[in-house]
Amino acid sequence: MRVMVIGSGGREHALCWKLKQSPLVSELYCLPGNAGTVEIAQTGPARSIPELAEFAQKQRIDLTVVGPEAPLADGIVDYFRSRGLVIFGPTRAAARIESSKSFAKQIMEAQNVPTAKSRLFRDPQAAKDYILGLESVPVIKADGLATGKGVVVPASFEEAVRAIDEIMVEKIHGSAGDIVVIEERLVGREASVFALTDGENIRLFPAAQDHKRAYDGDQGPNTGGMGAFAPTPVVSSEMLAEIEKTIIRPTLRGLAEAGAPYSGLLYAGLMLTADGPKVIEFNCRFGDPETQVVLPLVRSDLAQLLWEAAVGELVSPLEINDLAAVSVVVASGGYPGPYQKGIPINGLAEAKNCGVEIFHAGTGLRDGQVVTAGGRILNVMAVAESIGQARERVYQALEKIKIKDAFYRQDIASMLF
Repeated sequence: MRVMVIGSGGREHALCWKLKQSPLVSELYCLPGNAGTVEIAQTGPARSIPELAEFAQKQRIDLTVVGPEAPLADGIVDYFRSRGLVIFGPTRAAARIESSKSFAKQIMEAQNVPTAKSRLFRDPQAAKDYILGLESVPVIKADGLATGKGVVVPASFEEAVRAIDEIMVEKIHGSAGDIVVIEERLVGREASVFALTDGENIRLFPAAQDHKRAYDGDQGPNTGGMGAFAPTPVVSSEMLAEIEKTIIRPTLRGLAEAGAPYSGLLYAGLMLTADGPKVIEFNCRFGDPETQVVLPLVRSDLAQLLWEAAVGELVSPLEINDLAAVSVVVASGGYPGPYQKGIPINGLAEAKNCGVEIFHAGTGLRDGQVVTAGGRILNVMAVAESIGQARERVYQALEKIKIKDAFYRQDIASMLF
């Protein structure tokens, strides 16, 4: 099987790493890839959707796997299928479950999927007036895609009002902020659940827990994710079954009824409240950085599973080992705000000697030297018999990596101890 992964981040490196282990995969491409994927896959320049389809046809690609949300929202699956190509991911219509939070809310409300109470606003002044009339500080969300940075969890009403100005008036996320969703703030532990589906059959991966805030103690701005661990002990097998019954299946049913049948990977970001699991958000693809800790726990052939989901015949079981994984993100100084690129990265070989995998997220090559090329630079991941052992191994490895001004959280998974 000739497989192409689309994307350039840590999630895509982890997907390539797992797909490379499949005896079914004879050739592996990652476009555009990064300085890590180049070691295990053939890479190339960034391409438009038509150019990617042309490449897939010329290279006789059997299966294309889409990593990021943007090409899914832009209709890459629809385009590939119109050319007779097999591709893993939802159609443009189905990808609205992530690209439009208002659409996702409509689906959830129609199917009685448990989620936060919310209101939609197109007028910034009306949004601010609504906020100032509330009894508690809400959560503010840009309706469209904002690379994981469109959610604001303000500490005060003043911060909430300022977030409306930034999103709707100053347009810090562009047209993604034309509409905002103002939600009640849910209280509890967060968890991420991946559901692999062909539209009818479902395979649930172990639940993971992400750390969104930039700094230790869950302080600072929201980011695309600063680390993760799996499985999270707060989601039992019984709760996972409940999540499938009350959240995943009704959502898939709602999408089908809306004329947008879903196949691919449905990501449910959940808050485990006193009233049970509730949806914070849906994503239309593998999560980042959760993928980097979930895939190492999979014993099954990932290429086989993704192929089956893509062609509508998901029949193979998803087998999981009894291990645990922890991953910590190394980020550029200034992230999630402005940051420098092109800074040399040293100590990678020494870090790998500590028994970890290093998934490159925002890296490039310059004259043979690995350099920074993004806000989130690396994911340092370890698998062990327990989360504590994996965590210890990761932090030992992180001490070996040297990148000017880079930082990472010191407390990933620490709440378990």
